[in-house]
Amino acid sequence: MANFITISRIPLLVGFVLMLYLGGPAVRLASVPYLFIAILLDTVDGAIARRRQKSSLIGSVLDIAADRVYELVLWVALADLGAIPVAIPIIVITRTTLTDALRSIGVQQGQAPFQQHRSALARFLVGSPWMRSGYSIAKVLAFCGLTLAVALAGYPPGGTAARLAGPVLTTSQTIAWVAVALCIVRGIPVVAAPIGRELRQYRRGPSSETP
Repeated sequence: MANFITISRIPLLVGFVLMLYLGGPAVRLASVPYLFIAILLDTVDGAIARRRQKSSLIGSVLDIAADRVYELVLWVALADLGAIPVAIPIIVITRTTLTDALRSIGVQQGQAPFQQHRSALARFLVGSPWMRSGYSIAKVLAFCGLTLAVALAGYPPGGTAARLAGPVLTTSQTIAWVAVALCIVRGIPVVAAPIGRELRQYRRGPSSETP
């Protein structure tokens, strides 16, 4: 059931993108709560899995994959519509590619993505409820706020909606950069851990050899 909900989020994302690109201001405005509900399903599938005690490695990987699809598609679409600078999706795509590639090593060894770190600091940055919730809230506020700004900007100039578009956009862009900062900070331990292991093995190599 939980995996089905996770997979069902993808068609919902397609519907949102169609509303955002093909709809008028009213449809774009309606897409804001639509997007919020679609994102909220990310917490629903996890809650169902925990309640039914059916958490699994494949479920964890699917959940992260769906999050990645949402995150990357939304950043790229919003940049394409001019709501954010293209630097944001470039940074996020680069970070995501690196972290997911390195995490796949642990997944091949049967380790869930958020269980691959030993140090307390790394576990806090990557998997703690504070960091994960903070990052998720920042993204939700940024995505919904930027979508709202795009919708408001489509109304006739001089009206209340059009006048609100600027302040909403500025606030949402600031939140977007906060989300990007958290994205980078949470990705550092994922990238640093395998590099550190390789360096330690390299240093131990010569000392283990007998003359």
